[in-house]
Amino acid sequence: MTSDITLIIGLSLLAMTSFPSDALGKESLANYVCPMIGATIADEGGNGDVNELGKTFPGVCTPFGLVQLSPDTHTGGDTGPGYSYHHKSIEGFSLTHMSGIGWYGDLGNFLIMPTNGPLRTFKGYDDKPEEGYRSRFSHSTEKALVDCYSVMLDDYGIKVELAAAPRSGILRFTYPESSTSRIQIDLARRIGGTSTEQMVEVVNDHAIQGWMKCPPEGGGWGNGDGHADYTVYFYCVFDRPLAKYGVWKADIPDGISRKNDSNDNPVYHEFIRNASITASQRHMQGKHLGFYTEFPTYEGETALMKVGISFVSMDGARKNLETDIPGMDFDRVRRNSRRLWEDALGKVKVSGGERGDKEKRIFYTALYHTMIDPRCFSDADGSYPGADGNIHKADGFVYRTVFSGWDVFRSQFPLQTIINPRMVNDEVNSLIQIAEYSGRGYYPRWEFLNAYSGCMVGNPAVSVVTDAYNKGIRDYDTGKAAEYAINSVRRFCTNADGFVPGSLSETLEYCYTDWCVAEMLRNMGLHSRAVEFDRKAKAYRSVWCDSVGWFRSRMTDGSWMPWRGRNVHWQGCVESNNYQQGWFVPHDIDGMKELMGEERFEQELAAFFEGADERFRWGDYYNHPNEPDHHVPFMFNFTSKPWLTQFWTRKICRNAYDDSVYGLCGNEDVGQMSAWYILAAMGFHPVCPGNNRYELTSPVFEQIEIKLDPEFYPGKKLTVKALNNSPENIYIQRVRLNGKELGRLWVSHEELTQGGTLEFTMSSVHP
Repeated sequence: MTSDITLIIGLSLLAMTSFPSDALGKESLANYVCPMIGATIADEGGNGDVNELGKTFPGVCTPFGLVQLSPDTHTGGDTGPGYSYHHKSIEGFSLTHMSGIGWYGDLGNFLIMPTNGPLRTFKGYDDKPEEGYRSRFSHSTEKALVDCYSVMLDDYGIKVELAAAPRSGILRFTYPESSTSRIQIDLARRIGGTSTEQMVEVVNDHAIQGWMKCPPEGGGWGNGDGHADYTVYFYCVFDRPLAKYGVWKADIPDGISRKNDSNDNPVYHEFIRNASITASQRHMQGKHLGFYTEFPTYEGETALMKVGISFVSMDGARKNLETDIPGMDFDRVRRNSRRLWEDALGKVKVSGGERGDKEKRIFYTALYHTMIDPRCFSDADGSYPGADGNIHKADGFVYRTVFSGWDVFRSQFPLQTIINPRMVNDEVNSLIQIAEYSGRGYYPRWEFLNAYSGCMVGNPAVSVVTDAYNKGIRDYDTGKAAEYAINSVRRFCTNADGFVPGSLSETLEYCYTDWCVAEMLRNMGLHSRAVEFDRKAKAYRSVWCDSVGWFRSRMTDGSWMPWRGRNVHWQGCVESNNYQQGWFVPHDIDGMKELMGEERFEQELAAFFEGADERFRWGDYYNHPNEPDHHVPFMFNFTSKPWLTQFWTRKICRNAYDDSVYGLCGNEDVGQMSAWYILAAMGFHPVCPGNNRYELTSPVFEQIEIKLDPEFYPGKKLTVKALNNSPENIYIQRVRLNGKELGRLWVSHEELTQGGTLEFTMSSVHP
C-alpha cells in the first residue's frame, strides 16, 4: 500500500535526522528506535483483526519505568494501548499505558489536554471532535522518538511535546495567540473503563495533587474481570501561577455502569457534557472530576507542566517528581531519558543485517519494546503497595508489576536473563512478595498491579522462577521461591488421570511447569521431592490419541472430546487449535517423537510451516502472531534437518517484522513478540525455558556484541559473529565457540555467559 511505503520513508527519515550521534560522535543506538512501529489496532480504514496488529503506544517512557506518557486517540472499545494510528483525532495525553495487550486494557490515567476557546468537559467523538475537547491531528506533524513525542493539535493550533522520567513526565505546550488558553485534566479517564472516584486539591499557586480510584466496578483490565483495584496518586506542578482555575464535576447517578461500555454510551456522555463547573475551587472529591487552569497567550508562547505519579501516596508522587525532575527544564529531561535508553540499548550492539539500517530500526525498536515491562511499581524511596493492602519497603530490589506470564515466559524473560539479570531478579522477588502478601501462597499467572487477573492458562511464573534459579539468578529467598512454585503447580494441575477435562492447552501447559518444578528441586539437591513432579510432567501422554494421530482433549469421564480435525479451533485449546497447541511438550521432545514416530514427527513439523501464511499472519498452521507456537521453529534442531530451523527463523524475521506502523504481525504482548525477534536475530533461542539450553539458528546480523552483567556472570562480553552472512547465506556450515569446534547446534547458558566469541560460518547451501 502507498500509505505503508510513505510511512516507512517517514520513519526512516525521522530516525536518521534527529540525534544521529552522541557528543563524542559515536553511533546513537537510541536513534534507531521508532516507537510508532506497531502502534495501531486497525488499518487506516479502521479494518483488520486486532490479533494481527501490534497495539503498542507511540509515546515516551524510560527503561522499565513507572510512567509511559503517550497520546490517546480513543477511550472505549478494545483500545488497549489508548492509541491507534488509524484514528484522526486525539483526546489527550495520559501518564500510564500498557504495551501490546488486548482484553480492553487499563491505565491511561490523568488525561491532559491543552485547549483554547470555550471550556468543554466532554471528550467529543472521533468524527466530531468539536463536540468536546479532543482535536484533529495529522501524522505529518507527529514525531515519535525514543526521548520525545510531539504533535500539532490542529483544532487549537497548539504544539504538544512529551518527555518522560522513570516515575514522572513533563509536557511542553506551544500556543497561538488567545485570550483563553488552557490546560485541562480529565481525572476520571481510564482505558477500559473509568475511575470511579477522584480527589483534587490546590496545594499552592503552582501545584495540585490528588488521587484517582480504579476498582473493578469501573471496568479496566478485562472490563473488571481482571480484578484490577488500584489508586493512582499524582503531584502536578505548572510553570505559571494558577491565577484562573476550577473544577468540573459530573453527577453520575447510582446504578449507572462505570465500566468500559460507558465510554461509548451517549446517555453517559450527557452526564459528562452537563458537568457543573466551579471556578476557584481549591478542593473537591467526586465520581467524575476534571481540573482546568486558564491564561492568555501570545503567538508562540510556551507553558510547561510536570507530573509525578505514585501508587503509594500523594507524598510519594511529590517525592518521585522531586527526584526525577527537580526543575522545569524540558530539554534536560529529554536528554536524561535518551541517556538512559542509550545505556539500556547499548547492552546489545549489532552490525550488518539483511536490510541495513532498516534492520537496525527493527532490532532496536524491538529491544526497546522488551524494556517497558515489567515496570517499576515502587517509589523512588522503595515504598510500594503490597498485595495485602499495606505499604511495604523493597529491600535491595525494585518491586515490579505487569507480568504477562503466558506470553513472556517463552522469549521475553529468557532474553532478560542474558541482558538484564538484575531486572529478572527483581521480578522473582516481586512474585514472591505477591504470593506471600496476598495470602494465596502461589504465583499469579497474569499479574497486573497486584491483581491475580487469572488471564490465560498455565503456571508461567513457575517457568520464570525456575529459569532464573537454574541460571544462577538467586538474590531472593530461594526456599520461598520453591515453596510457592510447588503450591502453584499443585493448585493448578492435571487430575489423577493426567489431564484437565476439556482442556488440551491446560493439560500440556501444566505438564511443562510440573517439569519446571522437578528441575528446580533437582538443582536444589532435593531429588526425592522431584520424583512426584517428574511423573506428572509425563502426563502429556494421556492426551495423545492414536485414533486421530494427534493430541486431543479428554472429557471429565475420560472419553475423547468429539473430533473436528486438528486445524479447527476451540476443541479445548486456548487461542489455538490442536495442531498448534499439540507441539507444546518442550520438556520432552524425545517423548513426543516416540509417540509420533521420528519420521512422522519430521513430516508433521515440515507441513506445519509449509501451510503458514507467507507474511506469517494469523492462520491455522504455524501462527507467529500468537505465543503457543513461538518455540516450534527451533524444534527442527531435534530432527535430521536442522537447517530448516535456520530457513524458517530467517524467513520469519524477514517477513513478520518491519519498520512501519504495521511492522508487527501480532500483538506485542508486553515484550514477547519483540523478544522472539531479538533472540532469533542474535542466533539462539530456547525451546524449553528452565533447561539452560539455547537452540542455535541463523543470525540476522554479521556481528552482535552483548554486555554481560559482572554481578551475575563471569564473562564481560559475548560476541556472536556470522561469517559470509547475507540474505542468501542463511545456512550454518560450522560453529566455533572461543575458537573450538562446537560440534552441535545448541549452546548452554553457562557457555554463553562465560563470554568470548560464538562464531558461525554461513553458506547458501545447507550441509
